[in-house]
This record gives sequence, C-alpha cells and structure tokens, in this order.
Amino acid sequence: MTSGLGVMWIKAAVVYFIMGVGLGIYMGASGDHVLIPVHAHFNLLGWVSLALIGLIYRQFPKAGSHRLATVQFWLHNVGLLVAMVLLIGLLRGNTALDPLIGVASVIIGASVVLFAINVFQNITE
Repeated sequence: MTSGLGVMWIKAAVVYFIMGVGLGIYMGASGDHVLIPVHAHFNLLGWVSLALIGLIYRQFPKAGSHRLATVQFWLHNVGLLVAMVLLIGLLRGNTALDPLIGVASVIIGASVVLFAINVFQNITE
C-alpha cells in the first residue's frame, strides 16, 4: 500500500465533519446546546485531527503504509465513536457512563501515541 490509508483518514475526517456540522445545525435549530462537547469532539478529534493525519500519511507514504497507521486508524475511530455515544448519554444524565468514557478516551490516547511513534520512526526527511 502506498498512501491509500491516508485517503481513508481523509474520508473518515469528512464523515466526522458532516456529523459535527449536522449536530451544530441541530443544536442551533432546536435551541438545545447540551451536546456542545460532542460537537466539539467530532470537529476536533474527528474532522481536524483525522484530516491532518491523512494529509501527513499522504505526504509520507512510509509512515502511512506502516502497520502502526492501520492499528491507529481503527483505535482512533472506534474509540471516538464509542466515546461520543457514551458522552451523549452522560450529558443526558447517565452519570454511570463516566468511567466508560475514560476507557474510550484512553483508547483514543493510545491511537495518538501510536501516531507519534509512527511519525518519529518513519518520517525521516
């Protein structure tokens, strides 16, 4: 694989962008802004972070084709989606979900660490 995973990151970023903007439109139209943290996470950890990672992996195909990039992709996306579903529940009053959000956050954090390792090991120019 050359930089195909970079394309997957970028396409996933666009999905999160749609989700973040859609949630923003919903909140504005309904007047219910309790989900602002979910909106912010979709836009920052989804749209912005995934787009930048995708562009980096397109620019540096050695890093983008490394196994770490694949593991990182799945950890980040599964962790983010699970965390956001749980955060919606928490913001709607289910405080028992808080520890599970912590677990999902650690999964996202592990993805970020894998990205850093991949960058430092495989981007040499």
